[in-house]
Amino acid sequence: MTNLIDRLSPEARHAPESGIVEVFNAGWGREDLIPLWAGEGDLPTPEFICRAAKASMDRGETFYTYQRGIPQLREAIAAYHIDLYGKAFSPERFFVTGSGMQAIQLTVQAVAGPGKEVIVPTPAWPNINAAVEIHGARAVSVPLRESPDGWNLHVEDIEGAITPATTALFLNSPCNPTGWVASKTVLEEFLNLARRHKLWIIADEIYAQFYYGEGGRAPSFYDICSDDDQVIFVNSMSKNWAMTGWRIGWISAPPQLGQVIENLIQYSTSGVPSSSQWAAVAALTEGKEFLAEQVERARIGRQCVLEGLRGINRINVQPPEGAFYLFFSIDGVSDTRQFALDLVRQTGVGLAPGTAFGKGGENYVRLCYARKKDHLEAAIQRISDWLPEI
Repeated sequence: MTNLIDRLSPEARHAPESGIVEVFNAGWGREDLIPLWAGEGDLPTPEFICRAAKASMDRGETFYTYQRGIPQLREAIAAYHIDLYGKAFSPERFFVTGSGMQAIQLTVQAVAGPGKEVIVPTPAWPNINAAVEIHGARAVSVPLRESPDGWNLHVEDIEGAITPATTALFLNSPCNPTGWVASKTVLEEFLNLARRHKLWIIADEIYAQFYYGEGGRAPSFYDICSDDDQVIFVNSMSKNWAMTGWRIGWISAPPQLGQVIENLIQYSTSGVPSSSQWAAVAALTEGKEFLAEQVERARIGRQCVLEGLRGINRINVQPPEGAFYLFFSIDGVSDTRQFALDLVRQTGVGLAPGTAFGKGGENYVRLCYARKKDHLEAAIQRISDWLPEI
């Protein structure tokens, strides 16, 4: 029999299986499941957002629409940025995409390609490396360093990885999975590095408001970059407004790139459904209170899991500065993939194995704490009871 897989493109054949999805599949369907493996909370999308989508469908808005996004949504995204960053933003720099994942894919497609390299600090969300390599480029891992003070990314490590083939640096801050947050000083170092080497920066600041330091949000490239800097931002409606299943996000880029980005959208999805876009308008214009509740919920969850896991002798954990994940190691556990599979099969607690997050993550597991406190407490108790058995 002909092996059809061998006739596919190398990029498709070599696309990795998600280590997170593997654990998801192993535990799905358990009645006692506490799923802490994915990057989402346990609240459904608020009714006022769903109502806006229904109203759009009731108006018969089921046809093709603006490739860059409906004007009302691009205006709402601009207003959101003005409020968050305290500076002017034109709707012309925002482009609506079918998820944050598509925003990443299109941006990588725009700045890299076969024979090119994109530097990706790791541990990192596995979809980043995959997005780079599906497009024929090479993802170059530069591990963050862990110290007693937490995780850190050093500019000299990034500079040492630059080659003539390097076209971009992907920087996720606040970081999934480590919770590392780049300070304004560190961001300035990376921006100056990119300017010297004429690199693009792909800035993933999706967790900007899930920040536990001073100021109410994490430091941003928006604070320091100029209009002509080679910085493209990718973002999503998913985390802030409990909309992971809606698959809607955006790209923020210099307006002069507009036609190129519009073309890439056209030849991938031909735009985002109007109903989803009107839902996003409602989230951005009416959802400030809900977002504040989400952030406070994560803050409570963070404290809950930190206190609980610190009471288990074999667990080594540091407080994350941002996002809503705890990335921790366990004494005596070296195969975190098998650990996560055994844990979910035997206890119903679903964690993501560190092996899914690339170099530097192999000895860790990730826990999402954007959940109900009683679920988190129950998960910690199950882990505590089960660990002595392995």
